[in-house]
Amino acid sequence: MRRTIGWGMGRAFLGPVAAITLFVAWGLTAAHPARAQILLKSAYGEASLAGPAKARGAVVWSHGRSVESEDSEAPTPLYMKALRDAGWDVYRLDRMRVSDTLPNSSRALAGYSEALKAKGYRRVALAGQSFGAFISLIAAGQTNAVDAVIATAPAAYGNFTESFDSYRENAAQLWPILREVRRARVMMVFFHGDDFDPGGRAEPARGILAQRGLSSLIIDQPALLTGHGAANTGLFVRRFGACIVRFAEEAPGPNDPPCDQSWGRSPSAELLQATLPANGSGSAQGNDTAAATLRPYMGLWYGSYINGREVALSVEKAEGDAVHADYVLGAGMEPDQPAERVRRKGHIENGELVFDEKGRNILRYRLRPDGRIAASWLDKDGHGRLDTVLRRVN
Repeated sequence: MRRTIGWGMGRAFLGPVAAITLFVAWGLTAAHPARAQILLKSAYGEASLAGPAKARGAVVWSHGRSVESEDSEAPTPLYMKALRDAGWDVYRLDRMRVSDTLPNSSRALAGYSEALKAKGYRRVALAGQSFGAFISLIAAGQTNAVDAVIATAPAAYGNFTESFDSYRENAAQLWPILREVRRARVMMVFFHGDDFDPGGRAEPARGILAQRGLSSLIIDQPALLTGHGAANTGLFVRRFGACIVRFAEEAPGPNDPPCDQSWGRSPSAELLQATLPANGSGSAQGNDTAAATLRPYMGLWYGSYINGREVALSVEKAEGDAVHADYVLGAGMEPDQPAERVRRKGHIENGELVFDEKGRNILRYRLRPDGRIAASWLDKDGHGRLDTVLRRVN
C-alpha cells in the first residue's frame, strides 16, 4: 500500500520550498524558479475539454502522496469519468514529491481554482484522495473560487501501522481545516478498514460544517467498500458516481434520490436476461455423498465484484463427479468490457465447488453458515484475485 505522508510528521516533514512554478495553458504565472513542478493538466487530454462556455464546470482531482513513488503517475480514479460524462471539464493537479507539502500544494491549487473561475467556468469543484483530499479542503479555505469539495479518505499524517505516533492527526488536523472552509459545500467519504483513519471523524465533521452554515454530505463506512483506496474502485462509482455529480453541481436537496445507489444489491435486467435459463431447479445425480454435498449449490447465485461488475453463477446439474454451470459477468466500467457468459465444468473438492479447467481462470465457491457463498475468482496466471459473496436468487 502507498504510504501517505504530510506536513508535521517529524522525520517525514519535507519543509517548505522557496517557490513553486505553475504551468497552465492559459498563462497563470507564479514565483520561480522551482526545484519541482505543480502542474494543472487535462485528465483526459485537451480534446476532452469543452471550455468554460460549454462545460458544466471545471473539476480538479488531486492525487495522494507516497513515500516510495510519485503519485503524479497514479491513474485518475474512475469516478471522475462520471463527471466528465456529465459535461464537466476534468483536470488533475500533478505534484512532484519534492515540493508537495500541504502549504505549497494547497496554495497552488487555490491559485489554479481562481484562474479557472477567471477563465469563465461557472463552477469550480475540487476532488482529492488522501493527501489530495487534505489540500483540496485547505485550498477551499484560501479562496472563494471553490464551489464544492469531494474528499475521499482524507489523510496527511501517515497510517496506524507505520506512523502510530502521528496518524491521529488525520483527525485532529482536519477540524481546524474544516473551520476555515470559506463557502464551498463539502462531501467527504470515510471507509471501513482504512489504516489511515483514526475513526469517529464523520459526526465531528458534520457538526463543524453545520456550525459554519456550509452544506455537506458525509458518507461514513459504506458497505462493501473497504480500505484506503476504496474510492478508486468500480464499485464506488456504481454506487456513488451519480451522487458525486449532483453534489458537484448543487447542494443536496430533500427530494434527491438516495446517495448510495442500489446497484449490486439486485441483478440488473441485463444480467437477469443472461441468466434466465437457470430457475433454481437443477439436479444433482451420482453417488449419494456427492449429490448431498452439491445440492446446496444448485440454482442461481448473484453478487458483484469490487471492480464494478455484476457476477452470477447458475449451477445447473451434476453428472457423476462433474458439475455443469454458467458463469455470467456483467458489463464493466469501460466500453470494451461487455457482459460475458461462459459454460464451466467443475467438481466438489473438500466441500468446495471448484472450476479449474486447464488454461482458464479458476473459480472457487464455499458455502457460508449464513446460507450465502464465499466466491473467489483467480487469474489463471496467478496475477489477480477477486473475492465477493453471492446470495441465492429466488
